[in-house]
Amino acid sequence: MQNDITKPTLIPKVYCSLFGHSYHVTKKVTYHVKEYTCSHCKKQLTTNGNGNLVELTPKFKEINAILERIHQSRTQRLKKKTFASSIC
Repeated sequence: MQNDITKPTLIPKVYCSLFGHSYHVTKKVTYHVKEYTCSHCKKQLTTNGNGNLVELTPKFKEINAILERIHQSRTQRLKKKTFASSIC
C-alpha cells in the first residue's frame, strides 16, 4: 500500500526533473512579491527580498501574510486620500 501513496507524486517529480517546472502565480502578495506553484509537482516558491525565487517555507508564508496586510492597508489609505482630495 505504501507504493500507491508515493506513485502519484513520483510521476510529476520525474516530469519536472526532465522538462522543468511549470510555475504559475497563485497569489499576488504585493506588486512585486508573488507566490508561485508548479502545476505538475505542486512545489511552491515565492520571491525574497532580493527578487529571487525561493522555496515557500512557513517563515516566508508568515512574512508574505504580514506584507499583504501592510500592502492592503496602505492601498486602502491611499484610495481614501485620493478620493478625499478629488472631492475638494
